[in-house]
Amino acid sequence: MTKFDEIYQDMVRKIMLEGIDEINKSKQAGSERATYITRAIPGMHFTTDIEKDGFPLLTLRKIPVKAPVAEQAWFIMGSRKPEDFLREYTKIWDAFTNPGDVVTVAYGYRWRKHFGRDQLKLLIDLLRAEPGSRHGVVVTWDPAQDGLSLQKKKNVPCPYTFTVNIIGGRLHLHNIVRSNDVILGVPFDVFGFALLQCLLAQELGVRPGIYSHSISNAHIYDTHFEAAKTLMERKNEHQKIILELPQNSFKEIENRNRGVVDAIIENIDKQYHPSEAITGIKIVAY
Repeated sequence: MTKFDEIYQDMVRKIMLEGIDEINKSKQAGSERATYITRAIPGMHFTTDIEKDGFPLLTLRKIPVKAPVAEQAWFIMGSRKPEDFLREYTKIWDAFTNPGDVVTVAYGYRWRKHFGRDQLKLLIDLLRAEPGSRHGVVVTWDPAQDGLSLQKKKNVPCPYTFTVNIIGGRLHLHNIVRSNDVILGVPFDVFGFALLQCLLAQELGVRPGIYSHSISNAHIYDTHFEAAKTLMERKNEHQKIILELPQNSFKEIENRNRGVVDAIIENIDKQYHPSEAITGIKIVAY
């Protein structure tokens, strides 16, 4: 097992054994509200050192490597249409598009265009000029549109802000998440944001450091309880994954270089030998 496997297994075990059951309702498009239970814990947090512990990719079950790599590239491009690059690799955002095939709350669009500032560019410019700055904050949440309403939307940002610091010659990223589905969401989000951390570190000429992940509401859906029990019991001998990025990866992704994206996927794939997939795990829309 990798270090991240151990961290993740501890999270799942803590929620299953100590979590509080709450009744919730979900409205799927064109259907009645479905009632389900979440077993939740408030304020979960973990850290992992990418340089020391390896890239945090879950090996206790098979994760589709192609999707989170392509998704993060799509974010960096600042797009909000899945047909623009993303759909060639995955259709995970198709359920959140409007009739114009636009994801109105696309993370990358929020980072690069929505607030009238290119936050990623400004982040890189700031830390290149002043590596010790503590102002490296990127925000996804728009208080003019998100939350604080009984009106349900297709998608509201879950990872809603992250902070980047360079300390000791290493780039550290702290991801703050309002709500995380621990079985499906956590492995995917950690993968994507840790990849972003490594891309930013390379772009700024420093080493990747500690990835931190803070969740306000960490939960497991009742339909995922059996998968959680399976994950709590699994062991393997997987070695840590060392991510090797092509040169100038961040800029090449900005320039929509599919070859770089494919090379990142290939680099991870050749090291990734996970335990078998757990089938039948479905997203609960809420």
